[in-house]
Amino acid sequence: MKDKSAYIKAAFQIIISLGLPRAQQNERSALCLLALLNLTPGKAWIDAESPLMGITPIMNWIRQHYDKDYAPNSRETIRRQTMHQFCDAGIVLYNPDRPDRPVNSPKAAYQIEPSALSLLRTFGQETWSDQLAAYLAERKTLVARYAQEREQNRIPVEVSPGQQITLSPGDHSELIRAIVESFAPRFAPGSVLVYVGDTGKKWGYFNAALLSQLGVTMDTHGKMPDVVLHYVEKNWLLLIESVTSHGPMDGKRHGELATLFSGARADLVYVTAFPNRVIMGRYLGEIAWETEVWVADAPSHLIHFNGERFLGPYRTS
Repeated sequence: MKDKSAYIKAAFQIIISLGLPRAQQNERSALCLLALLNLTPGKAWIDAESPLMGITPIMNWIRQHYDKDYAPNSRETIRRQTMHQFCDAGIVLYNPDRPDRPVNSPKAAYQIEPSALSLLRTFGQETWSDQLAAYLAERKTLVARYAQEREQNRIPVEVSPGQQITLSPGDHSELIRAIVESFAPRFAPGSVLVYVGDTGKKWGYFNAALLSQLGVTMDTHGKMPDVVLHYVEKNWLLLIESVTSHGPMDGKRHGELATLFSGARADLVYVTAFPNRVIMGRYLGEIAWETEVWVADAPSHLIHFNGERFLGPYRTS
């Protein structure tokens, strides 16, 4: 046990030396660092490795080698409160095997950055201090370079002529791009983008002023649809769900959005977007009546679920 505690203490010291924030100066982050180095008790720092590991394998490794059993619901804490900061600091790479992997993929993986690995292999040696100083002098350059590489893998979306945003990589964001760039010009020409969600962060794009003008005061706890468009000519708000793996416009979701947008001074239109008809087929039994369905691989068609009009709002009694 004494040997294990010495490794944890050393990893903790390294985290402080690397200048990570106080919130990451804890046992959890120290154990994650040891896992990413595959530094089992008794192993020399010079023999540190750089395995590719996901969050669950990291937790399993910690349990096996350092007797710390994190509950399954600690997964998000480790991801958000340790791994994000390791990546931001440039000491860990995110999905180096596949940089365009979706941010919410269960296959997401982390790996010690090569320069950081070279540095940490010198821990405890006479050259450690000099190596640390040289590494810290170059780290800002490394962080900037990896941030640029991450940005290159993001998906560009043109929200208006000359204005572009980027979304986290993945099928979900690709479908959102199709909604904005293909669905909107066909079925809501001249519409204005109000909101776009992003799997990497809650608000990918949000025109709060426009939504307020339309009478909607947004509750930050309410779950927004993936895309909101204002069809100016008809004064419709199109509430669109982008579905690649879950979450069509079913009756429950229809009710949630009706409540969330109940103050709108525009009529509401509910739309579910799918990348293709194969995925749509999985959810046909769940899609709410009096909603619309659009399929990206047949962009000029719209499927209407019952009612007296093709595309349009319905007044609720």
